[in-house]
Amino acid sequence: MSLSTHVLDTANGVPAADMGLHLLRGREVLFAGRTNDDGRCNGLRELELEAGVYRLEFDVADYFRSKGADLPDPPFLDRVGIDFGMSGAGHYHVPLLVSPYGYSTYRGS
Repeated sequence: MSLSTHVLDTANGVPAADMGLHLLRGREVLFAGRTNDDGRCNGLRELELEAGVYRLEFDVADYFRSKGADLPDPPFLDRVGIDFGMSGAGHYHVPLLVSPYGYSTYRGS
């Protein structure tokens, strides 16, 4: 199975370029990387994943601070975690639409 993500900065209407992210299975970090200029992380596609429960964590507060956002301390959203299951063959796409005060996700294609 393969995995991809796409992060969109809904506060500014742009792809979330250079956002840190991690893929975990349990407590094991399987991947650490950053989004590219289009808000995607191509390194995830290179992983060979098996059925199971995974977690994508996105460094949201660090990203918005790097863009000049004036966030409170502590920020409302610091790191956003998305727990999801991969149960069958094929490709899984987990997008994140995010602002400093809210986010949404879904299973994309």
